[in-house]
Amino acid sequence: MATWCVRAIRQSSSIIASPLLVRVTPRLLCTAAQQKSSGTGTEEEKPEPSAAEKAFIEEKTQLEEQLKDITDKYKRALADTENLRQRSQKMIDDAKLYGIQGFCKDLLEVADILEKATESVPKTEISTANLHLKNLYDGLVMTEVQIQKVFQKHGLVKLNPDGQKFDPYEHEAVFHAPIEGKEPGTIAVVTKVGYRLHGRNLRPALVGVVKAP
Repeated sequence: MATWCVRAIRQSSSIIASPLLVRVTPRLLCTAAQQKSSGTGTEEEKPEPSAAEKAFIEEKTQLEEQLKDITDKYKRALADTENLRQRSQKMIDDAKLYGIQGFCKDLLEVADILEKATESVPKTEISTANLHLKNLYDGLVMTEVQIQKVFQKHGLVKLNPDGQKFDPYEHEAVFHAPIEGKEPGTIAVVTKVGYRLHGRNLRPALVGVVKAP
């Protein structure tokens, strides 16, 4: 019995130590590893899109570009329309303000004549002793005052720059002369008053300017 047990142990040891089993075992391990590796790679790879999907993606891209282009054109059209509206509104406002510009220029001559008429009457002659002249003078003064009120009502302002600095944008120099006691560059004489319509220079004042001696 003991002899049989020893023989069985020796046979089992020789089987375990067989080189065939040693060679087979690494191959089995490598095959399993390759199968595992190939299975993992298959899971990570994405399938290529089909022709229909590619066409859909391309059409989607084109539509997005068209939408962007149309939106940009729409915004530009809105901006152009707003600019046109503002320009048109400004033209309408200017027409309301300065539409009477030509009419005002014609009336300025009437105002100038009234002013010259009142200035030409000697103050010593205006008395109750000369009642007709006094009434005529008073009528001229009242007319001049009334016309200036009408001018101011419509935005027309009288400018008398006597003693002010000469401004070429608002004044027109008729002559230059040295005048003692006055600063050069100032206005010494106003031969004709100027007018401004709603902040815009309608007629420059005709002036004489002091120059250095």
